[in-house]
Formats: sequence, structure tokens, C-alpha cells
Amino acid sequence: MDHLVLTVIAPDRAGQVERVAECIAEHNGNWLESRMSRMAGQFAGILRVAVPAESYDELVEALQALGKHGIRVLIAESGIEPSCTWKPIAMELVGNDRPGIVRDITRLLAEQGVNLERFSTDVRPAPMSSEPLFHADALLALPLTLSLDDLQQRLEALADDLMVELKLRPEESA
Repeated sequence: MDHLVLTVIAPDRAGQVERVAECIAEHNGNWLESRMSRMAGQFAGILRVAVPAESYDELVEALQALGKHGIRVLIAESGIEPSCTWKPIAMELVGNDRPGIVRDITRLLAEQGVNLERFSTDVRPAPMSSEPLFHADALLALPLTLSLDDLQQRLEALADDLMVELKLRPEESA
């Protein structure tokens, strides 16, 4: 079996996921995992598919033909998963919204060799003041050589500068 990672984006309307799923099934593909969401009138997702080698080319062609339905598909071959040389850490961050929060946090993480396994953000009104609050939830992959205490200290220093609240905890379910 060959494995593909697909990125899908389309106008949000009923039946879009079914079209993609039907295309995969018609070519003997197996939908393995996915993350999908609606945002600003668009539907977007990323998914991993297994397909028999003899159906690979036909599936790729059929996925690209979904463009006639307004569904754009970007296709990448799945890479080999590296052996586990990291420890999973959950990160939650809340603070006043301002440009550059994501850049500042991800820069610090990259400098420490930390990989983002999952990352979701949104901006919501604060309960009392209705001021926009930035929320981020992430699953971090810490290198085994980096201590959680060291990362915590570096992130807390940045959190003070950004005036955000930050929580880190070991992720047991990763």
C-alpha cells in the first residue's frame, strides 16, 4: 500500500466530504485519519489515505478532477514516521489578542527544537469585558534532550512579555 497525505479546501457546503470519500473508496483507497474544519465560509482538511500501488495513479487523477466541484486537493506522499525521540507536552495559552503572538511563540519553540504536532487557535470575546482574547491549544513534541523545566522557564519569560497565561503539562494520551 502507498500512503498519501491530502490537503483539501473547498467552499463549505453539504456533500464535500462525501465527494472526497467516494473518490477514495472508488479507487480502493482506505481513509486512515483526518482533521477537518470550517473557517470563514471554507472547508479545509488534511487526511491520510492508503491506496494499493496499482490504483495510485488513478486515485491521484480522480482527486485532482474534484476541482470541477470546487474541491482543491494538494497531494503529498506520506513520509516515514521517525522513531519516537520526543516527549508529548500539552500547551494552553490565553491572552489579549495582538498581532505576532503566534510568531513569537512558534519562534521560541523552533529555537528549542520543539515540533508542533497539533495546533489550534481562535479569538473569542473575554467573559466580562468582551475584549478579544487569543486562545491556543497545542501538542508539542519536546526533544528528549530538552527538559520540561527549561522549556517552561523560557516560555514563561516570553508569556510575561506577551502578557498571556500559559500552561504546560505532560500529555499522557499522545
